[in-house]
This record gives sequence, structure tokens and C-alpha cells, in this order.
Amino acid sequence: MSKFLVETYYTCSFKIVHELDELNEKQLSSIDNRKDGKVEIIDVTVNNRKTKRSDGKSGDKKSDLIDVKIAHSSQNNKNKKIEGEISKKVSKENINYKSKLNEKRFQMPDRRKGYIQKATIGDHKIYLHTGEYNDGKIGEIFIDTNKEGELVKALTNNFAIAISLGLQYGVPLEEFVDAFLDTKFEPSGKVFGNDRILSATSILDYIFRELAVSYLGREDLAHTPGINNTSVSTGNNKEDQFLKIVKNITSKGFVRSNYEEKLVDLSDVRINLKSKN
Repeated sequence: MSKFLVETYYTCSFKIVHELDELNEKQLSSIDNRKDGKVEIIDVTVNNRKTKRSDGKSGDKKSDLIDVKIAHSSQNNKNKKIEGEISKKVSKENINYKSKLNEKRFQMPDRRKGYIQKATIGDHKIYLHTGEYNDGKIGEIFIDTNKEGELVKALTNNFAIAISLGLQYGVPLEEFVDAFLDTKFEPSGKVFGNDRILSATSILDYIFRELAVSYLGREDLAHTPGINNTSVSTGNNKEDQFLKIVKNITSKGFVRSNYEEKLVDLSDVRINLKSKN
């Protein structure tokens, strides 16, 4: 016959997984009453442990209490050790994550190139502003509209900020183009004011179609043929150097990478500046 009774109190963390055919408010409101959930235990810890004699004798209570406290103390030490290791790991991962973020973000130059494209879809005027890095890659966009309320304007501005942050953290422009191309909502239809984009299914479709044509060379997304960018190798170092200078000071999106076709030859033009004195 046992002489001692030991009561151990546990704390258990678990989760219940439900499978839903549809995700809606009705299904979520009745999820607590369902009996088909799968229970998965996450963690079990010992909170307290008590002991007493089962034969009614007092015995040596001091020794019994000492045994229980030692066992409980060892469990606490073990839990604290595990918690310490977890906290160190989490803090280390946070530091590494922050350092990675700081390394990944490419800040825009204070004085930057870019262009502004005005277009009209329906009765809505849209102004697309772009900002570029020194090498011509796009790093930010701004979107202005005219016939929109404060809510829509705020959402549009913050959407542009989110896209800009993504570009500065290294998200390729191709990903945004694939995500927002052919999105459909009003205003939509004919586009006026853009020589390459003649129609769009939404404002987002127009914006990323324009960016794809200007910065990615996606001629398949344009509705009019572009100027063929045929580069002829002349072997002239002066011309190559001149073209390099032009690329450094010209917006890649504005000329749509057709530097040679957009150049104006001013080599034979002489300007006489006469002083008034």
C-alpha cells in the first residue's frame, strides 16, 4: 500500500486546428461549437507539486517538503535555462534581421532623376512621378489624381510609398508588374496623353504597364510601336564617352532607354556670348 500521495499541477499550451470549406463570418462565428477540431499540444510545464501521507500519519513533513521543493526547483531551473536559450536565439535573430534590413535597403540619392507622365483615363487625370538611382534603375513612384476624395488620395499615396519601399529593399519591378498588370476596376478604358499606352483596365494596370515599357523594355505591353534601339558600334571613344555622360544625366524612364535615338547633335553649333560691358 502506498504511503504518500503526490499531486502535480501542469500548464498545457495547445492549439485546435479546424478545416473550413469556406472562409466567411458565419463559419468563424460557429467554429468554437464544432467538435471536429484536431488538438495539437505545443508545450507542457510543471507549475506546482504537493505531497501528503495517505495513511493519515504526520511522518517527517520536513523531509517530504524538501524533496518536493528540490524536484520543483530543478524543473524551474530547467525551464529558466530553456527560456534563456530561446530568448537569446530570438534576440540574435532580431539583430540579424535588422542588420539584413539595413544592408538590403538602398537609399535614394538626395538629387535624383526621373520623369512625370500625365495621362487621362475616362474623366480622371493621373500624374505619375518616378525617381531613379544614378544607374537609371527606378527607386520610387508618386501618384497624383484630380477627381478623387481624400480617402482615395490617401490610399493612392500610401500605395505608392509601399511600392517605393519595396523597390528600395530590392523587390524587382517585374514582380510588381506581374502582380498588378490587368487588374480591373473603374476608371478604365481609353488612355489619352500617353504615346505608348492607349487603353487600360484600371489605374494600376496603366501605371505598371507604363513602368514596364519605360524601365523594362516590355514592348509587348505597349499598344504602339517604339523606336528601334539599334546600337551601332562605331569604335569612337569620344562618342562612347559622350553617350556615357548623357546616360548619367538623362532619365532612363523618360527616354525609355533609347538614348541614341533621342540625342540632339550640337557639335556644330557655336554660341557666342557677348558681354554687355
